[in-house]
Amino acid sequence: MPYPDRDAYPDRHAYPDRFYPVVDSVAWVARLAALGVGTVQLRAKNLDDAGALQIVTDALAATAGTNTKLVVNDYWRAAIVAGAKHLHLGQEDLADLVDADLKAIRDAGLTLGISTHDDEELATALRANPDYIALGPIFPTTLKSMRFAPQGIPKITEWKKRVGDIPLVAIGGIKLEQAAAIFAAGADSIAVVSDVTQNADPDARVRAWLGQNAEAA
Repeated sequence: MPYPDRDAYPDRHAYPDRFYPVVDSVAWVARLAALGVGTVQLRAKNLDDAGALQIVTDALAATAGTNTKLVVNDYWRAAIVAGAKHLHLGQEDLADLVDADLKAIRDAGLTLGISTHDDEELATALRANPDYIALGPIFPTTLKSMRFAPQGIPKITEWKKRVGDIPLVAIGGIKLEQAAAIFAAGADSIAVVSDVTQNADPDARVRAWLGQNAEAA
């Protein structure tokens, strides 16, 4: 069945923000929202249904009254029940869905971002008519074991040509000092994990990212 048109979601053109941190707790979500971050992904693994609903509900409460858009990783049922607006799925998550699930996600008004690592995954993601495509890892990452080799910056340019006006998010081992080259290669957004969460002064690093992106905008 055809999936709903992305143009039915007008805010997709400003989404996700150029700086897109990915964190694993409500405390991090609240901290980033207080710093003025526009898009934050909550990626908390291995939760049961009740735990997923609780953390999504709490994260939405933490962003209430701020300009932060919360992206829920994986837990689409909890996202729907809690009233979230943005969802991110990995390839394994996407493979577990049937057409009715994708329709439920869209009917609930959720935007959809999808992770990709190779040509086959890109084709799979495009069939779901996503609101953005994430490509990674761009550089080596120590956060989790990756079965895919680093993509490198040139792949960003190649994939941006292929996805057209769909926003392209670069992820994987990226630091602030590499941001200018990543954007120049064609990325619309950079997803950041360790450069914030493992930084000695995360707040200062976030402000630097926000300042860099404001200058580049």
